[in-house]
Amino acid sequence: MDDKKINVLYIDDEINNINSFKASFRRIFTVFTAESAAEGKIILEKEDIHVILSDQRMPKTTGIEFFQSILETHPDPIRILITGYTDINAVIDAINVGQVYKYLSKPWNEEDIKNFIYKAFEVVDLRRKNKELTEKLLDANKKLEFLARQNLLS
Repeated sequence: MDDKKINVLYIDDEINNINSFKASFRRIFTVFTAESAAEGKIILEKEDIHVILSDQRMPKTTGIEFFQSILETHPDPIRILITGYTDINAVIDAINVGQVYKYLSKPWNEEDIKNFIYKAFEVVDLRRKNKELTEKLLDANKKLEFLARQNLLS
């Protein structure tokens, strides 16, 4: 798949981090940014987001709380938590509550972020292909059952 078709949402309350993220990755991926969890939810409603990166410490809603709040409505995007603080409880909550794929620290390494986004997208893509193949298999099974019933009746 073309890298530009990988839709990435980056959420951070610090505009300098947002600008840095956009400058680093806008040529590689389709980047959407939000300064709050509320803005992030609006983008999720409008766009097909594959990977979400969120800062942990933001006013009103933490990254973990944001991830937890979108699990039912947007379970497909892979979630990556980024923080400038090392907090083992946040790591545990991120994994257990927010179903976070990766936990990264600031300042980030651009190459690491790029590789994690690629790997996260592979997971999204494989899940979608698996779902599609399962639907095709179920449809084929229904058709076979129909044909089998017709043969029994004739």
